[in-house]
Amino acid sequence: MPGTRYTLEVQPIIPQRLKRLQELANDLLYSWDREVRGLFFRLDRELWESCGHNPKVFLRRVAQKRLNTAAEDRVFVEDFNRVLSVYDTYHQERAQADILQYLDPKEDLVAYFCAEFGFHESFQIYSGGLGILAGDHCKAASDLNIPFVAVGMLYRQGYFTQTIDAHGNQIAHYAPTHFADLPVVPATDAAGKESHVYIDLPGRRVMLKVWKAKAGHITLYLLDSDLPENADADRRITYQLYGGDINTRIQQEFVLGIGGIRALDAAGLKPTVWHINEGHAAFMIIERCREYVAQGLDFDSALELVAANTVFTTHTPVPAGHDIFDAALIARYFGHKVESLGLNMEQLLALGSSPNNQGGFNMTALAMRGSRFRNGVSRIHGGVASRMAAYIWPQIPPEENPIGCITNGVHVPTFLAREWANVFDMRFGGGWRNELLNEEFWKHIDDIPDHSFWSLRQSIKAEMLAEVKRRLIIQHRRNGTSEALIERYTQHLSAQDSDILTLGFARRFATYKRAALLFSDPARLARLLNDPKRRMLLIFAGKAHPHDLPAQHLIQVIHEYSRRPEFEGKIILLEGYDLALARKLVTSVDVWLNTPEFPMEASGTSGEKAGINGVINLSVLDGWWGEGYNGDNGWGITPHGPQYDSVYRDREEAQELLEILEKQVIPLYYARNGHGYSDGWVKKSKASMKSLIPRFNAQRMVMDYVRKYYAPARKQHHIMTGNNFARAKEVAAWRKRLDQSWPKVGLRRVDSGQSEIRYGEVFSLRVAAHLNDIHPDDVLVECLVGQEMENGEFIRLDSHIFALESQNEAGETLFKLDLYPRLPGLQHYKIRIFPFHPAMSHRFESGYMIWL
Repeated sequence: MPGTRYTLEVQPIIPQRLKRLQELANDLLYSWDREVRGLFFRLDRELWESCGHNPKVFLRRVAQKRLNTAAEDRVFVEDFNRVLSVYDTYHQERAQADILQYLDPKEDLVAYFCAEFGFHESFQIYSGGLGILAGDHCKAASDLNIPFVAVGMLYRQGYFTQTIDAHGNQIAHYAPTHFADLPVVPATDAAGKESHVYIDLPGRRVMLKVWKAKAGHITLYLLDSDLPENADADRRITYQLYGGDINTRIQQEFVLGIGGIRALDAAGLKPTVWHINEGHAAFMIIERCREYVAQGLDFDSALELVAANTVFTTHTPVPAGHDIFDAALIARYFGHKVESLGLNMEQLLALGSSPNNQGGFNMTALAMRGSRFRNGVSRIHGGVASRMAAYIWPQIPPEENPIGCITNGVHVPTFLAREWANVFDMRFGGGWRNELLNEEFWKHIDDIPDHSFWSLRQSIKAEMLAEVKRRLIIQHRRNGTSEALIERYTQHLSAQDSDILTLGFARRFATYKRAALLFSDPARLARLLNDPKRRMLLIFAGKAHPHDLPAQHLIQVIHEYSRRPEFEGKIILLEGYDLALARKLVTSVDVWLNTPEFPMEASGTSGEKAGINGVINLSVLDGWWGEGYNGDNGWGITPHGPQYDSVYRDREEAQELLEILEKQVIPLYYARNGHGYSDGWVKKSKASMKSLIPRFNAQRMVMDYVRKYYAPARKQHHIMTGNNFARAKEVAAWRKRLDQSWPKVGLRRVDSGQSEIRYGEVFSLRVAAHLNDIHPDDVLVECLVGQEMENGEFIRLDSHIFALESQNEAGETLFKLDLYPRLPGLQHYKIRIFPFHPAMSHRFESGYMIWL
């Protein structure tokens, strides 16, 4: 129809009795409180869906009549008041004793920086796993009432929404976000004025507006460069998450790392712990150092001070996944700053140097050097990260360097299906939410009758199949698919016939995740999928980065398989992957597939979300599943590491995957034993919930951060800042002396080198160290005692520190150890010397060590 189309939004007047709906809509607590979201859903289900589950938009568009009717509906008002009572109680809660023993809410504050946050599909400032993990971290921090703020960016367009065309091509759509639609308000300074901060880019100053969002007990500060006083190019810095070229990327990281520090300064906040979640925010280290240098500290002392209470979490086991900027680009952006740091450009570039990227500035290297508490996000990934960053501590064995691990967890109230929450409320009482760390408690899942358990799982699946069918019909009609073909594509998506084994694969599409591994033997897969007595359905969903063409090709490959006659209606490829679709799938399929190349899966939390809902994992034993799999709670595919040829690895793992499907998964699901459900399947599904809920939830994860990193970082902060930063200056000077003297340190044995003794006799060791002007109190000499395995590997079982004895005529320092061996028989031992300072966060932080 010709002519201009205008819009008009007729907004209702919210009745006084329901006025606090606006308060609920402006608190991101709605993203994990189903009861809050349920109020909007009940008012108008169709509108709730059409406005993307956005409470603020919903309240602007809901019909006046519906609000008036609800305000007079006794049942709705009672439910509304009950939700408000729970909401108010939540906000009145204070930190529990298990938090107070580590952090003092009156003195401490954790500042958590991340480039993306995935709270809810209505708040599009996330792209995938990193953002959803950050959102879960914030939610758990709120639930635990930790003194905590988060810092990120407010994107005008956020990440893209996805459609898939008739040829399987991913189409990326960017739509501008209206900040009035989001639960954010401008942050204000002490005078009540809107908070604006700035960053200096080459030749210009860029202003940033600071927004804040309430998320339960915590506050999220978000930076926005789209201001009229900025040039057009600078206004676009915060338009798209991970958009633009390398210049846009470094500018965004200036905004996050440097602008984020200044935003907290403007708010009058003084964090005692700083957490960098992935390397995007690592420029905050340089900015914090600049602030201390401006107070009179030299740079080395400032870096010790900053690093002492900085936590860095790395999520990327793929070298190409780390941000690396060309040295010339760093020189261009920091040329005007190095003088204020008391450095020259060569010294600044050294902070981001890494051996595999000569001439580049590695943000992960900067974060490693500028922090004292570092971790990977699973046990396997902690080892990978330790090896990848071994160049930071070149003389330290990777397994002993200062990188630990905290395995990611998922926020149970967000990702547990509503139906399970209702069952838990009915059977266990509302207190189950306070038992998320209690493994013993979750054995009560066995008390749920098997037939009820199976029935509930089937009911959740039926609802999902109906939603998948609705989405698929819309997708195909838009692509011009005929109604007859749509009927064939959706023939198995029946809510009335949900007893079909359903496998799900939904996540970010990246080549290392091997979404197409299942198709390595199409004939065998077709035979399994076309057994009329044991029906099976595969559902795929996920986005590929707009610049990742190989990953987009994987989507096309799966699309092409779904169109083959033998797979028609049995392989489903869904578009529009987001948090809402993720919640629907992880709660409802029967089996969750994950087939990454080992050891490329840092953690991978989608399987955790599935497992807490009784979905059974079938996954390569990588990431979190490497420690979550116990033999009873799912199936594990034996990984082949990078030492194997990729073709061989893929063939072997694909064969094992299909073998497990054919010989274990399908038979177990359809083993009905004459009573309508599979006893064995229910047993394995219950084992999944019992083992995963208490071990892989976000509260456990955040409490691990509190105990292992936040509390020690807080302590280090107090140590380093005391007495006018005396310890920071002392450690910086100590490390500088080490750098000069250690290369000429030597160690030799001066005992008889005996190789056998009788039981009960003393074993005496003596060594002489040439310390090259290093004080004897600044080193430790250690003896490691253990056994040698058949493969030659030394397994440490015990360790002993030598005592300082005297000096010999050559000026060497003598150390002695009189040892009564605790182990019988043949054993092995090693001797090493390394620097030691009582104020170091980790005993091997210096990176120096010499072995005999």
